[in-house]
Amino acid sequence: MPALKNADASTAPVNSQSTVARSFAVGLLAFLTVVDLFAAQALLPSLVKRYQVSPAAMSLAVNACTLGMAIAGLTVALFSHRLDKRWGVVLSLALLAVPTVLLAFAPDLSTFAALRIVQGVLMVTAFSLTLAHLGERYDAKAGAEIFAAYITGNVASNLIGRLISATVLDHAGLAAAFYVFAGLNALGALLAYVVISKTPPMSIAAEPDQSMPDWRKHLRNKELRAAFGIGFCILFAFIGTFTFVNFVLVKPPLNASMTQLGLIYFVFLPSIISTPFAGRAALTLGFRPTLWLSFAIAGAGLAMLLANNLPVILTGMVLMAAGTFFAQALTTGFVNRAANTDRSAASGIYLAAYFLGGLAGTAILGQVFDRFGWSAVLAGIGMALALAAALVFRLERPDQLTDPDRHSAVPVAACDERENRLAQAAHIAICPTLD
Repeated sequence: MPALKNADASTAPVNSQSTVARSFAVGLLAFLTVVDLFAAQALLPSLVKRYQVSPAAMSLAVNACTLGMAIAGLTVALFSHRLDKRWGVVLSLALLAVPTVLLAFAPDLSTFAALRIVQGVLMVTAFSLTLAHLGERYDAKAGAEIFAAYITGNVASNLIGRLISATVLDHAGLAAAFYVFAGLNALGALLAYVVISKTPPMSIAAEPDQSMPDWRKHLRNKELRAAFGIGFCILFAFIGTFTFVNFVLVKPPLNASMTQLGLIYFVFLPSIISTPFAGRAALTLGFRPTLWLSFAIAGAGLAMLLANNLPVILTGMVLMAAGTFFAQALTTGFVNRAANTDRSAASGIYLAAYFLGGLAGTAILGQVFDRFGWSAVLAGIGMALALAAALVFRLERPDQLTDPDRHSAVPVAACDERENRLAQAAHIAICPTLD
């Protein structure tokens, strides 16, 4: 597998064969980095039986990784410029296999949740440093191709990870699923060593950290505060939907098997096709109307999840995923444009709000699910979508931040400043089509 070449080398002619090999290596590395993230969600019904706990408690433990991701995302955003990113990626992926194996033996729910937090820290550290490393190594032209490969790998991890975990569970049991993913983590570390560690190190910045004043400035910006709130609501709704729908699908009258449950998550495929057009839609319809349309599509899907008919529910899941992914693409692009200074810090705050929204969705909606049922959960998700739509009114100048030359596809992907690479990575983990 070829080692990644630096930005200067990338300006030289590269034959198509080496380009394909390089893109495949980066895409595979992305897949192996975050494959654990949502794969555990397909195991939720079996984990509830194993630990003899409520769906709410188990869902909170499984999604505890978002807390680790929020913490690590902020930390890496502040200190990545002081690290050797190459070895940071290799070490993070090698260590990731340890908590993954230990999940097979976790004796209680608290231990399971703690291990998931550690997984979150290591996953977000690895993929954030990978994106920062790639941003340093490639110019804008070569970087677009490399980041597209990374996007594809993350999309594959979201879909295939769920399918692998459900299939292994059906044929070999719960512990075997964690062994398989630990093996994939170790393979990721080996691939990172071959692909990344052989490249020469970039210089490590020695200038004093000026991030904290910029963070306070971002928090005083009412438009950015609204965007942070929108991000919180998006993952609140997304996690709430795709966590607790598992319990609905495996119960009567639907009675989906674990393998079928993994296959059901191909509902994300239409989003993969539609989300890259978010930037074009905003240019055509206007930023705020497009964002409102995204929430309306998600809301329409939400209503369909009340049905007891599997095709109707699957259609609702398709619309919910498409609407939230589209909204996420637009919002992350807005954050990168609205921040006048230190976009990494702005995106770090957005990342924290985003992941904490997912954690809050799991905790709050889990209690609602246990006490009041699926319909009440959908009502709570509807309120989150309505709040997000209301916050759009506070984005007073979105269209002034739109540059047709830089928003030809997904807004975040169109940002070619190196300081945005880390920010882009943060959003890839949960919504990989931005991602």
